[in-house]
Amino acid sequence: MSEPRFRRYPAEVRAAMLVKAGLACLARGGIAAFTVENICAQAGASRGLIAHHFGGKDGLLAAVHAAAYAPILQGWHGIGVDGLVDRLFDPSQFTGAGLRVWLALWGEIAVNPALQAEHARHYAAYRKLVAAIVGDDVVAGAVIALADGLWLEQCLAPDEMSPDRAKAACKMLLTPILQAI
Repeated sequence: MSEPRFRRYPAEVRAAMLVKAGLACLARGGIAAFTVENICAQAGASRGLIAHHFGGKDGLLAAVHAAAYAPILQGWHGIGVDGLVDRLFDPSQFTGAGLRVWLALWGEIAVNPALQAEHARHYAAYRKLVAAIVGDDVVAGAVIALADGLWLEQCLAPDEMSPDRAKAACKMLLTPILQAI
């Protein structure tokens, strides 16, 4: 008797496997690699499970976006301005793979209305966390934009913008602004 092609897992485990596979595909090849075939091969799952768990590829992409945002939205309790830059450039997120995931997601957010809505929800929570530290919503948006730009530069030119250099640049630019508020 031959082995079954796919193993059975509890629904929440299988859904998590598909999300993890989606993240891996984005990290490996950007949005072009985020295909049903690649994701299913990575997760060892059948095509129908994406529709079953997420309603389709866009639903999975929204879940992948939420999974990418989840660690960014955690760990803010008790940090002040001094810890803000360290939190913005957390080594668990500021990695080659993590940056490539965000680069792919940012590009897709620009053209995908369903993902725009998902992003707006998570970004609002992120901005609220930063605003609670800096004391101003407009400044919070600027701080996030600065961090995003440094993340992007690190993704595009890692030899020019190391994590340490990004943190130093961010601290240098933010210190006078944050001292003024």
